[in-house]
Amino acid sequence: MKRTRTSKGWMQEHLNDEFVKRAQRDGYRARAAYKLMEIDDKDKLIKPGMTIVDLGSTPGSWSQVAVQRLKGQGHIIALDLLEMAPIPGVDFIQGDFREESVLAKLEEKLKGKKIDLVIADMAPNISGISSVDQPNAAYLTELALDFSLQWLKPGGNFLVKVFIGTGFEEIVRDMRGGFEKVVTRKPKASRDRSSEVYLLGMHRNLE
Repeated sequence: MKRTRTSKGWMQEHLNDEFVKRAQRDGYRARAAYKLMEIDDKDKLIKPGMTIVDLGSTPGSWSQVAVQRLKGQGHIIALDLLEMAPIPGVDFIQGDFREESVLAKLEEKLKGKKIDLVIADMAPNISGISSVDQPNAAYLTELALDFSLQWLKPGGNFLVKVFIGTGFEEIVRDMRGGFEKVVTRKPKASRDRSSEVYLLGMHRNLE
């Protein structure tokens, strides 16, 4: 298929992107690494000894950052529909998070142990039709939130990518019901024109 002018323009912009160049230089698998770094620098989410679950992990840049910041102390379980090349210190499960059987595999790896932090940079396959993409993205977010509310320790945190649009206010409301504080983060590595932001549910409460 012949490339369109739009796709050529996107590729050129991508290759010239400051964070793409930094990722290549620093050995990260994607520019998204710098989103998690900036948020963690501000909110101090990752600490040695933690159990962390990384939902929508492929290609693995968030897991790479988490491994570095755990400093060899802790446990990371990553999950994605797509294959992910191995990362030392990360248990990876390939499967669809929407399926009960895949969720069961994840819960089996936890062995009943509660989680300190859930990070979710998930996005559905994008069709370009907002009326389809937005509900699909919101559904993934709700699944990640349900999982977090069930498995996070009291005081645990949940960081998730969301898209501003249909369902956004409902997600914020639902998160406020499970966490002491919910804040929005838009890291510098998140492109300005993108509707994505990150919601951070801080300090899981069990009331």
